[in-house]
Amino acid sequence: MKHEAVMGRMSMNGEFDGTAYSIAGNGEALVLIHGVGMNRRVWAPQVEALQAHFRVITYDMLGHGASRLPAISPQLDEYAAQLLSLLNHFEIEIAHVVGHSMGSLIALEFALRYPARVSSVTALNAVYDRTPTQRAAVMQRAASLGGSLEQPGIDATIARWFDDPVPGHLADVAELVRSLLETVNPEGYARTYRLFASSDQAHVGRLPQLAVPALFMTGECDPNSSPAMSLSMAAAAPGARAEIIPNERHMMNITAPAIVNQRLLHFIHDVSRQS
Repeated sequence: MKHEAVMGRMSMNGEFDGTAYSIAGNGEALVLIHGVGMNRRVWAPQVEALQAHFRVITYDMLGHGASRLPAISPQLDEYAAQLLSLLNHFEIEIAHVVGHSMGSLIALEFALRYPARVSSVTALNAVYDRTPTQRAAVMQRAASLGGSLEQPGIDATIARWFDDPVPGHLADVAELVRSLLETVNPEGYARTYRLFASSDQAHVGRLPQLAVPALFMTGECDPNSSPAMSLSMAAAAPGARAEIIPNERHMMNITAPAIVNQRLLHFIHDVSRQS
């Protein structure tokens, strides 16, 4: 376990029960859960901004970064249990939980299973009840995964997430994402992506039972985690809100971090005032 002071706040990196994690800042706990193919490094813009307000916890989901592999055919509850184990380890009774893409599925699953442990849940660029065309495309990508994440697949992912060609002002963050995809554990990626591809209906019919404040936020130009999906989820969950960020795509947490961070802070502060 590594500890270091960052701008007067405590930062800690470590591993517990096969989960690699980082913690920065003090105050209410805020957990950030990344998407498929990424690791906790992708949250750097959020950690930098939010550690002044919260105790920010990032971790590598199963099969990613330095964390252990999931089961061969995992289910969402295994990923939710990973977060529960981490919170229990740090004796954190309740936390704000934020997920991106696959991380949103995990965040919502956790909030539905363990509502007493969740102050609020935010789903960024979430998937929900795909159309037949959307479902066919993602299932085809999942079926094509073999023993490695090949360059054509990475190129196609970058194009979906950033546009093709990548806009010049996004070149650096696109290269960061590319580097994460190139170094992800291929077996962990494949197992998790297959679950992601088949889980878009995991919360259909269950969101009316969501017992915590919820924010569903996506980019206007994200075709696979579309505005229609976020609006449908917010309509299904009691008292939830949806926000669409103009002109943004799938990786808006790193392409428009100032906007994402501002809206996260506004939502969580609203929740705290009302509690």
